[in-house]
Amino acid sequence: MKDGGHPGDPDARPLSIVVVGGSGDLARKKVFPALFALYCQGFLPRRFSVFGFARSGFANDAFRERVGANLTCRYTPARSCSDRMREFLARCFYVRGDYGSENSFLDLYRLMRSEDGPGADHLFYLAIPSTLYAEVARALGDSGLVRCGEKDPWTRAVVEKPFGKDRESSDALAADIAKVFSEEQTYRIDHYLGKEAIQNLLVLRFANSIFEPIWNRRHIASVRILWKEDLSVGDRGGYFDGFGIIRDVMQNHLLQMMALTAMEPPPRIEAKPVRDEKVRLLRAVPPVSLGEMAIGQYRASERGGVRSRSYTAEPGIPPDSITPTFAAAVLRVENERWAGVPFLLSAGKGLDGRMTEIRVLFRSVPGNVFCGDSGCPAPNELVIRVQPDESVFLRIINKAPGSGMRLAERSLDLRYSEAFSEVIPDAYENLLLQVLHGDRSLFIRGDELKASWDIFTPVLREMERVRSRPEVYDFGSGGPPGAELLAKRFGL
Repeated sequence: MKDGGHPGDPDARPLSIVVVGGSGDLARKKVFPALFALYCQGFLPRRFSVFGFARSGFANDAFRERVGANLTCRYTPARSCSDRMREFLARCFYVRGDYGSENSFLDLYRLMRSEDGPGADHLFYLAIPSTLYAEVARALGDSGLVRCGEKDPWTRAVVEKPFGKDRESSDALAADIAKVFSEEQTYRIDHYLGKEAIQNLLVLRFANSIFEPIWNRRHIASVRILWKEDLSVGDRGGYFDGFGIIRDVMQNHLLQMMALTAMEPPPRIEAKPVRDEKVRLLRAVPPVSLGEMAIGQYRASERGGVRSRSYTAEPGIPPDSITPTFAAAVLRVENERWAGVPFLLSAGKGLDGRMTEIRVLFRSVPGNVFCGDSGCPAPNELVIRVQPDESVFLRIINKAPGSGMRLAERSLDLRYSEAFSEVIPDAYENLLLQVLHGDRSLFIRGDELKASWDIFTPVLREMERVRSRPEVYDFGSGGPPGAELLAKRFGL
């Protein structure tokens, strides 16, 4: 652990972990299970406590029961699982309070000092809507929970996306948080950056001599970054309708994947040089225009005897909502490496499957001697599947067994679950461990956030100004027809 000893070391400083919004779904389903996984692996210091803070009323026992319902022992033998859970839950406490109340956080402060002493490191995870960040940060600062001195135990704050709704609101939010937490103390989390397949992107590109020489416009025809879910917005309707698929997925998850796919090689695999190259790449992407996009919204349909609702019939959604549940955008990178190569980013809910992939399509072989009356062999394609079933496969052309020269497309396939015996960590486990180490490599820097918003803010404002109406598509389909037309228009 940077400054305070390595996690698990006997001499490491005590650690107080505060999950603001500790009664919510994100905390229960992701944050607490990730902390328990770190505990089981010995990555937390010997003395630590976890504090849930929220407005809901819970006694400690009820809170522990709520947390325990989502814990799993992936790293612990079954015979000792219940003991490990009991040990972890005994270190979990709950404080009820108002998010903007200094007095509520003073109650938390007193409990933290009684459990971990005055010299503990402080980790705050803000598992709350971004609209509450400013008042929570202000109350934390006013209560004396945030340390700023270089010799003090450290204070770090993790904040979840979306960071604002456009460049202007993002800048305002960043300014409010900066009044309490410095840039070095702020960890803007995008959980996709914690996924193994995404972290492998840099290794795949820069540790294998087969790829980097051909990773450019002379050999690559296009790049697609696809995200789809076969689910409705469900009980997140109220939140989702205020943001839409562009803000919820494209501006953060997909742009981060694009940056790692297309960035220049950093001089070192360290936080600053890696993030410098990501920012340089994002700044080379001009703002997308409405003519370079397709947007859609799912409607009711019936498949296999099951009737699904339309988006506008979901709970919390206005019947006249024009919020997109699907969007596709063709982006360009104006630099020497990628000039002329289209990057198609698409994301949608209520589609025909659940999958996130990066697909790199290589150019056809010039003067291919195997072209004939039936056409030419399909070009090679590298597919990086982020979820489900993390994998990397390269589609190549082979001779099919038998007499004659019959060609067949097959894949060189690496599936993580088969290639590696280790347990594949959850994204939140990876990211929280990096926070404990003070490693900011997998977190979004302030200038990186600005560069990302600059790509989508103009088109978001244009869509609001002209009230762009999404094209409808059947729930469970492949998306709106306009997405396919967009791809064809750009030769994809």
